[in-house]
Amino acid sequence: MKKFFKIAMWVLLGVLFVGTFFFLYKNSQDKEVQYGTVRPTVGSIERNTVLTGKIEPRDEIEIKPQISGIVTEVLVEAGEHVSVGDVIARIQVVPEASQLSSAQNRLNTANIDLDNRRTLYARDSALYAARVISREEYETSERNYRAAREEAAAAADALNIVREGVSRYNASESNTLVRATITGLVLDVPVKVGSSVIQSNTFNDGTTIATIADMNNLIFRGNVDETEVGMLHVGMPMRIVIGAVPDLTPTATIEYISPKGADSGGANTFEIKAALDVDDVSALRAGYSANATVALSSAADVITLPESCVEFAGDSAYVYVVADTAAATATYNRVAVETGMSDGMNIEIKSGVDTTATIRGAVIQ
Repeated sequence: MKKFFKIAMWVLLGVLFVGTFFFLYKNSQDKEVQYGTVRPTVGSIERNTVLTGKIEPRDEIEIKPQISGIVTEVLVEAGEHVSVGDVIARIQVVPEASQLSSAQNRLNTANIDLDNRRTLYARDSALYAARVISREEYETSERNYRAAREEAAAAADALNIVREGVSRYNASESNTLVRATITGLVLDVPVKVGSSVIQSNTFNDGTTIATIADMNNLIFRGNVDETEVGMLHVGMPMRIVIGAVPDLTPTATIEYISPKGADSGGANTFEIKAALDVDDVSALRAGYSANATVALSSAADVITLPESCVEFAGDSAYVYVVADTAAATATYNRVAVETGMSDGMNIEIKSGVDTTATIRGAVIQ
């Protein structure tokens, strides 16, 4: 029985070997080429390039706090519309010990001076009433008392600002109220109640409270290869195709071409920005992937042929024109032609043949 299984295994391996050899042999043989015929036609050729990119709002603003502290209230959510000046969050100040101590000392000093000036003013008022001191001395005492009173009020307000972040003179404009700086749609609110936030400074960009964008003013941002950037210019139109919204095909106009390229996966590319022309933006969202088609050049009412019918040899191009269509076996004349623009499928024939010629086209079977 074991001998039988060994023989069967060797037979199976032999069959697999022969089958594999036969398969590789058949695939290595040249495929039969059959020829058809085509006639040149008059049409239009357009050379296009496709740019990949995204749909973005032109104005996208990160709202940051003017003071450091703790978020006590968030008044907006992503997707809501806000106007300039709307309060989007409130912050409770966490005072620094040194600032708090300095403000408290200033208030104590101001209160001591106020008590002293109040006493002097009361005494000078009595002396002036008794005609003991001059009017000038009385007015000086009164002025010093008022100045001390204002300094005490300012010191108290400064302490309140350090401690609470709110001034009693302009509570409605307090830095603890984070306000929208543009009118638009709230794209993101990355903080929550209780989050610690810091203001922007030399060493830190600051905490983003919300991101707001004007969704009525959208642009396409993409990249173009260095081999084609020289064919583009500001003002050129483009057609936009958005994968997430295939039924919406807006147009756009190039308004910016970067003067400096950037390395992108080994290829040098240049950034392109184009203003979208779309009536209804309700279906669009920031960050949608999109492709933009730009017509680099075009030719209308020209003689065209499938590019597969043209044979290229160095700087020359040739086609095979049928010599006798009535013969049982077709014969061909090799005719030099001058080619023009190509869109990858069809090519322009400037001279050499016209629309009456019958051209051989290769079809591999």
